[in-house]
Amino acid sequence: MKLSKIVLREVAMELKTPFVTSSGKEDKRNLIIVEVHSEDKVGYGEVSALSAPYYTEETVQTAWYVLDNFLIPLAFKEEWSKPKQLAELLQQVRRHHMAKAGLEGAIWDLYARENKKSLVSSINGIPRSLPAGVSVGIYPNLDQLVEVVGDYLQQGYQRIKIKIKPGWDEEPLQALREAYGNFPLMVDANGSYKLTDANRLRKLDRFGLMMIEQPLAPDDIIDHAKLQQVLGTPICLDESIETAAQARKAIELGSCQIINIKIARVGGLSEALLIHQFCQEREVPVWCGGMLESGIGRAHALALSTLPGFSLPGDISATDRYWEEDIITPEVTLSEDGYIEVPTGAGLGFKVNQDLLEGYTVKKEEFVK
Repeated sequence: MKLSKIVLREVAMELKTPFVTSSGKEDKRNLIIVEVHSEDKVGYGEVSALSAPYYTEETVQTAWYVLDNFLIPLAFKEEWSKPKQLAELLQQVRRHHMAKAGLEGAIWDLYARENKKSLVSSINGIPRSLPAGVSVGIYPNLDQLVEVVGDYLQQGYQRIKIKIKPGWDEEPLQALREAYGNFPLMVDANGSYKLTDANRLRKLDRFGLMMIEQPLAPDDIIDHAKLQQVLGTPICLDESIETAAQARKAIELGSCQIINIKIARVGGLSEALLIHQFCQEREVPVWCGGMLESGIGRAHALALSTLPGFSLPGDISATDRYWEEDIITPEVTLSEDGYIEVPTGAGLGFKVNQDLLEGYTVKKEEFVK
């Protein structure tokens, strides 16, 4: 592929409501949008790192530095022709998965556009409508949580995920079950528990949850296996899985029964495809997690979710879940029965609203080969 220019933009987008987890609170979302230019086409990717190093060690600032000084020079210097070949080259740089994912994602979009194909068909996805789930943060009180979840159920979301932490687990689940009965419900702990909390977590079995996501710390693969042995609820791993090799180890150890695949967390679409393939061979269900992305990151996640192993509703919510105005058109919308249509046009299938993108941009830098 002949790249003529790469553009990095830091954008700042106001969230409609703050998003609170056990790790902290996000009021405004700063992201890096990556543009890769050929002679007449542009591909878009997104670096979904957070502003502080609480989910992973990466931040918007560290990702920009690594892209500027290492990843973009590699993309210009080395010979490659397909996105997977670029992904292999970027492995020379240790970790920095989200920075890599943003650059590789833009290349996948450009690659699909140049071949006049959708990103869905480029990764051998199956064009289809996707069942939508929604992720709900930690609220100041139970009444607010119950009201918010009720609104999402009315909108048609097919799965609700709530964030939990020690001291905010049994009570919210009890309140939701009493209010709305047996609807598809799961929890996400973001690694806030320890193996010594096993008895506390066992109490959550009575709520009939789809899964408990990442109960223990990311490096606690062995302790997750011990925990799964005493839990009736399936464990889903998120932060623990950054590579296909880690997915294999977790599954062989019995550390989880489900895996959440986030393109940003695993370093790009190429690694996400490998994890999906392995899990499909082992009959381990997967679903696509979210990172409070803009429409560009959401479009990549939609494409990934069309692969056959994605059998559970993901965290890919409608645009109006997070933003007053997104940077893509058309915006991602939810049907009355809780599905999202995946576009089949070239590349991501969405158009980037350049005026809004410029308006949200707080920093910009161009790199020419």
